[in-house]
This record gives sequence, structure tokens and C-alpha cells, in this order.
Amino acid sequence: MNAYRFFILFFFLCWGMFFPAMAQDDIARIKQNYFRLLVPGQDDTHHLKSVLATIPPEVEVSDQVVVELHQRYPFDLKKIAGYLSSQTPEGTWPDINYQDKKRSGWEPKIHTERILELTKLYRSKETEYYNSPQVEAVIHKALHYWFEAKLVCQNWWYNQIGIPKTLGTAFVLFEDKLTAEEKQQAIALMENARFGMTGQNKVWLAGNVLMRALLQGDEKLVGMARDTIVSEIVTGQPEGIQADWSFHQHGTQQQFGNYGLSFVSSMSFFSGVFAGTSLAFDSQKLDNISRLIDEGYRWVLWKGRMDISALGRQLFHHAQIHKALSLAFVASELGGGTDAYANSVAQSLIAENYGIGKVKQPLVGYRHFWRSDYTVYRTPDWMASVKMASQRVTGVECMNGDNMKGFYMADGATYIYQDGNEYLDIFPLWNWRKLPGVTAIQADAPMPVVKGYKPGNDAVVAGGVGDGRQGLTAMELNRAGVTARKAWIFTDDFILCLGAGITSDSCGVSVATTIDQCHKRDELLLLQQNEWKAVKECTTLDKEECRFYHNGRGYIVWPGQQVWAECARCSGQWHDVMQMYRPAVVEGDVISLGVNHGERPNQSSYQYLILPKVDKQAVADFDVSTIQIVRNDTVAQIVSEPASDQWWVAAYHPVTLDLGKGKALELKTPGGYMLRRNGDKYTLWAADLSQEHDKIVLSINGHETSFPFPTEKGKTTDIDLTF
Repeated sequence: MNAYRFFILFFFLCWGMFFPAMAQDDIARIKQNYFRLLVPGQDDTHHLKSVLATIPPEVEVSDQVVVELHQRYPFDLKKIAGYLSSQTPEGTWPDINYQDKKRSGWEPKIHTERILELTKLYRSKETEYYNSPQVEAVIHKALHYWFEAKLVCQNWWYNQIGIPKTLGTAFVLFEDKLTAEEKQQAIALMENARFGMTGQNKVWLAGNVLMRALLQGDEKLVGMARDTIVSEIVTGQPEGIQADWSFHQHGTQQQFGNYGLSFVSSMSFFSGVFAGTSLAFDSQKLDNISRLIDEGYRWVLWKGRMDISALGRQLFHHAQIHKALSLAFVASELGGGTDAYANSVAQSLIAENYGIGKVKQPLVGYRHFWRSDYTVYRTPDWMASVKMASQRVTGVECMNGDNMKGFYMADGATYIYQDGNEYLDIFPLWNWRKLPGVTAIQADAPMPVVKGYKPGNDAVVAGGVGDGRQGLTAMELNRAGVTARKAWIFTDDFILCLGAGITSDSCGVSVATTIDQCHKRDELLLLQQNEWKAVKECTTLDKEECRFYHNGRGYIVWPGQQVWAECARCSGQWHDVMQMYRPAVVEGDVISLGVNHGERPNQSSYQYLILPKVDKQAVADFDVSTIQIVRNDTVAQIVSEPASDQWWVAAYHPVTLDLGKGKALELKTPGGYMLRRNGDKYTLWAADLSQEHDKIVLSINGHETSFPFPTEKGKTTDIDLTF
């Protein structure tokens, strides 16, 4: 044997030792797993199908995750009979607009979804249509039309991802019934998807390549697709899973409910697809997905609703409900139900949101996602969130006719939930310049539209500091002609909201900060002369302290501000928010209240308190003097609570805290701080809100010292201080 041949033989022996080939039966097992995962059965281990049965199906659907959630509904045999009887000789259905040009909610995709639905029906042993010649004939006709028509959407996503994903699944389930010509056409269609891109788009494309590889029996390509999919189960990349367990796509943009939800859905599915084969996910990959759900997604769900600020641009009808339930299914199926950590996370999530099972440990406290400028605060009785943006983080996007009015959604939008329905499907009814928590120009002009997904807030300060139980969130707003310093303090009893340095460069229009704008659930009450009186229309109160009550929630506005409160019958159209919907007017009653800053305000401010779960008497009796607002300006926002020996500070410039008894703490590094005294000892929690500093410089009674900020800038660090 010559040296060359010996080298080649040695190379392949080593390759086989370190890179074993797929087992011969892996492709067959993967196809079996597709059948197991996709063909409906009667099992309902976690009772989530029972929850789904209480939710009416949507008529118009664009969100891929919701499309897949709808595929979990039991077969509607009346609807199926309609598909079978109404199909035209050409293989089309008359209720589908095949000429549709929309970039979102593209109607021809419904044709492919029906093919998949009929394929599942054909393979299901639990209906009369199992192996039905009639259903088989309808599928062949529908496929023939699609292959011949070669319809193309103006939105690339449908052509490369959406259509191959839907039809590829049908091809795998129907493979043994495809003619030789159909199979070649199917493979040609699947070739529209190639490896590439980043984040969830990369995963979608690889999943489509996987289905083509299965049709071709290409073991090498199956392995490449699998490896491409799992390559995204990492942290520290520009897009995908972030170090704080949020999820980014389209740059540094929080995408929990849009691309992120599709990501965990895909990974859960593929963990089942590859189960029992040499390509099965290892425990580390499963742990990463489980942690993303545990330390990320669990925080943004409340009683079976996803936080509005986690939805991204997908503000669809019932989006909060559908996305939460989709995630519950995904969590319950991760790892094929055999991974202990994944199962524990799923049980907690399902118990918290649907009351199914027991919550081992309530998810409460303050969490700031420093990679995403996003805060969530939870107590046993209520949840709140704040969404911000900065030069680092893109807050909002508008694409393909989605989110046409959400220009201000990352300018400090603050949502508070008790039963979870406070804002459900309110999008067509909202005044979008009066989003809760937002300071914005109040103009009659059409809403500005976000251009793509570029950073919109020209400021570096946006972050949060907390001890796990309580916290402070703050941002500098410099956007759309308005500047402001905004801060939120979260405790179990209240949310204190502060604003300072409010200016505007617009003439002839006023600026306002909205305290809340939500569905009217009962009367909006105003406390006047120790009596609660209903607010019937728009009421303006000038300079006096105001106390309001609505639906178990209290609002207290400090004196010296002009306050409005309104109850109104509102109307609007889903189409105006999400253009995939057909025009149709909806109506509803909305309450709103907020603070007017006037035209071209110069260093205006606000301070108000929200009591998220109280009765009317508690609102009337609340003693605001227990909260001392030490400072609220462009230098700092400082609050002390003497009863708990605690201070909260959002410092935009160096500032000094007078702690009494001759003790002073100078905060020389701007940032977010919480200080708590326990006897003679102090603990300082600190975070770099601008993520520009490497250390914290302090002066304690005139003696300077410094401490390093965490390597992961924006994360909270705690320091013990001695005076």
C-alpha cells in the first residue's frame, strides 16, 4: 500500500471514530417522529387542549405561531366537508383570494395550510377520513394547482420560509402517496429554502432544508440541517438568546413574542423530531432552551396572557392569549417530555397561567432585562412592565403592514395586569399617542410610522437596578421632538412614576404623560370632598392632588399638575393597526387619565403613584407623606422611604445623598442606585444605566472609593458600605 492510499484510509478511519455516521434507520425514525408530533391524537397530558377548546378560532391569521396553534384544534369535520365539496376542478377554493398582494397575511398561503390540514386528516386514525380516497384526490388536485401556478409573494418570507415550511410538512406526511412527478416538484419547491441568515430565520430555513433532505433520503444533508439548527442554541450572539435570557432579532431588538416564540417553538419541535436518533439534542442544548423559558418567558406571561411589550410588532387579535398558550404547548413538549428540568419549567409555567397543577415557587420580584431595556415586576396579585429604547436597543419596528400605529411603544410604555384582560384587544380603540406611561406630543395629525427597525431613542440612559424583590427603572427620552427623564420605582404596594426635564420643540401642540389607558371595566371614580364620584366625560383638574379608582386600581397624582380623566366610547379598525385584516369597525369603552404639560414645555415634570391592587378605602387612606420625593429634576430623581430606611436614585449626573446623622454618600458615577440601611450597615445596589462605565466611584463622608461594575454591563451589583 503506497503512502497516499494509507493516508486516505487512515483519514477515513479517524473520521469515523470522531464523527460517526448517522445510524441507517435515523431517517426512518425522524419521519416517524414527524408523524407522532404532527398527526393529532387524543392525549392531553397537561390539559392544554382543553384550554384551547375554550378559545374560538380566528378567521384571519398571519402569525405563523398562531397558525400552528390552530393546527392543534380538533378537526372541524363540517369545515372539512366544505373543503371537499367546494374545491374547483382546477384544485383551488373559491373563498381564497389568489390575487392577494399583501405582504402580511398573504391569502394564498391558506391554500397550503388546507393541504397540510387535509394531509393530517388523511393520516389520522381517529376520523372517518383516515386513508380516504376522496381526501387523497383533493390533496393531489390542490398540489397540482400549486405546482403549476407557482404563486410568489412580494414578501420573501413566504417564498423561502412560510410556504416551504407548511408544504414541506405535508410532503413528509404524504410522501408515500406522492407520484414521482409530484415528489420532484415538491423537492424543487423546497429548494427555495437554503441555509443562511441569522437567528430564527436561520432556524426556519434549516428546518425547511431538513424536510427536503428527508424527501431525498440525503443523510449528510439531514445532519447538516440538524447542526445548523442547534448552532443557534447559544448565548452571546448579536441575535438570538441573550445573556439576560431575552431574545433578539432584527438587531438589538427584544423579540420574545415574535421571532423568539417561533425560536422556542422550533427548538421544542426539533428536540422531538431528533429524539431517539444519533442526532438527538444533548442535555446542554435542552438546558439552554429550558432556561430561556424559565428565566425569560415565564416573566412575560400573566394568567395566560403575554405582556403587550413582549409581542413585538405582532399586535393581532387575541395575540396575548394565543402566544401565551402556544408557549405553554411548546414548554410541555420540549425534550419529548423526558427531560427533568424542561418538565419542571413546563409544570410551573402551566400552573402559573392556567391553574393546572401546583406552583412550586411563585415567580415574584423585580427583573430588568438589561440587554433589551425592558423591565418586568411581579407580585402574587399583579404584574407590571416597562418597555424602553436607547442608542443600544431598538424599541419598535413596523414591517409588512404590521404595527402601523406603534410609534411610541418603547418610550416607557407601562402596562399593569391583575386579571390579564385590562388591555386585551384594545389596539383598534387606543389613542396611540396616549399609551400608558408614555410622554408624547398630542397632535391630531396621523400617527408617524416607524421606518424599518432602526434605533429611535437618541439617548444612552435606559436601565434598571434591583435587589430581586424591588427595583428602579429609568430612562432618558430624546425622541420625536420630546426630551424627558423618566423613572419608575416598584414595590409590593405601589409603583411611583417620576418625570423631569420635559421639553418639546413643537409649536401649537401640547405634550402629555399618560398614566393609564385601558378598557373601562366599571366606573372611573374621582375622590372629591371625601366622596367618590363617577367621571362621566372628560374632566380636567388643575393643581390639586387627585385620587382616582378603577377596577381594583388606585391612582394618586401629586398637587401642582394639570390632570385629565376621561371615559369615552371609542371606535376603530384592526386594519389600521395590522393591515392584514379586512376593514371593519369595532367599538368599546375606554378610560384614560394623565398629566398635561402644555405647549412647548420647558423643564416640566410629573409625579404620580399607582396602587395596582387595592380597594377604594385604601386609595382614600394612603398617606403619600410616607414617600419622600427628595429630588425630581434633570440631575437626579431621588426618593426615600423613611419607614424602611431605603433610598432610590436615578442619577444622570453626580449627586449627593444626605443620609442624616452626619452621613453623606456622593454618587460620582451616574447610574441607578438602591440604598438600604439595616442597623449600622448599608447595602448599595447599583447598575450602569448607560452601560458606558467600568467602575462605580463613590465618596463616603468625603472619602473616595470605587467598585467595579459587572462584566455584563447593565447588570445589578451589590456593595456593602460602612460609614
